[in-house]
Amino acid sequence: MATDRRASWLKGVLDLLVLASLTEGESYGYEIAKTLAGTGLGQIRGGTLYPVLNRLEEAGLVAAEFRATERGPGRRYYRLTEEGHRTLDEQGQLWLAFDDSVRAVLSKGKIE
Repeated sequence: MATDRRASWLKGVLDLLVLASLTEGESYGYEIAKTLAGTGLGQIRGGTLYPVLNRLEEAGLVAAEFRATERGPGRRYYRLTEEGHRTLDEQGQLWLAFDDSVRAVLSKGKIE
């Protein structure tokens, strides 16, 4: 039986996916997780997502702002910084080139 490696693949690209999820505007953790899950990536737990958001904030790629809400707990909203946009563009292009290379190798191994 083959091992499902999707979790390790996701770990390698999650920073980039989180940055990409913020291109249409600011969002908070739960919404980011929901957006990514909606693309077929599966559920991303807070224990995985929030360290990524903290790391991106420390690196200056996202900015965060806490906002109180009328009902329920406040939320921390994240948005891309200019550096985040640049990094997403650069790393996104590198990822797509890597993806092309992986696809080329895998397509040679297809059983017809």
